[in-house]
Amino acid sequence: MKYTVITFLLLLTLTTASVAQKYAYVDTEYILDNIPEYKDAQNQLDEYAAEYQQEIEEKIAEINKMTLDYQAEVVLMPEDVKKKKEEDINKKKEELATLQKQRFGKDGDLFLKREELVKPIQEKIYNAIEEIATDKNYSFVFDKAGSLSILYVNSKYDISDDVLDKVGAELGTVRREDRVKKSKPASSPTKSKNPKRPGGNTPGPVRKGGKR
Repeated sequence: MKYTVITFLLLLTLTTASVAQKYAYVDTEYILDNIPEYKDAQNQLDEYAAEYQQEIEEKIAEINKMTLDYQAEVVLMPEDVKKKKEEDINKKKEELATLQKQRFGKDGDLFLKREELVKPIQEKIYNAIEEIATDKNYSFVFDKAGSLSILYVNSKYDISDDVLDKVGAELGTVRREDRVKKSKPASSPTKSKNPKRPGGNTPGPVRKGGKR
């Protein structure tokens, strides 16, 4: 009987603590859509990506021409010339692989540009979420646009506009009255969706007292 009472009290305590926890959510896709500086950063990244891709396509076209010329003349080539042509083509292919890695690989040029342009904005959003969570005693703040599947959310727990207001002075966000949320079909459950950003690193679930 004694153990039954203790177990009951323990369960009651845990249940009460769970109920006392406060939760909120943000929609980082909506937040980022209302930060003009972020859109400018995305446009710059797109320009860099297009420039790098053009550079790679020019290298590919050069290799293709060298290969076609080689194939057209290989029958009449002396063995030493043939070997030299093959070495030249292979060298160009190696240079192409190196360039692709340099531009688009992990820690490549596009990644570094993303770190330079986008990461500072993301960090300000993280910090704003953390400050609001601490001030309002939220145990968890979830990201509606992140990897977590959310089937239903009550809009009264949405603090996205509070986050935008908090970073507004630094990032020049769209005024609250001018912000427009994208409507979703009422018949379909709201599923998680990552915005199509280079790198795909957007603010996600944040626990009180620390960043993700």
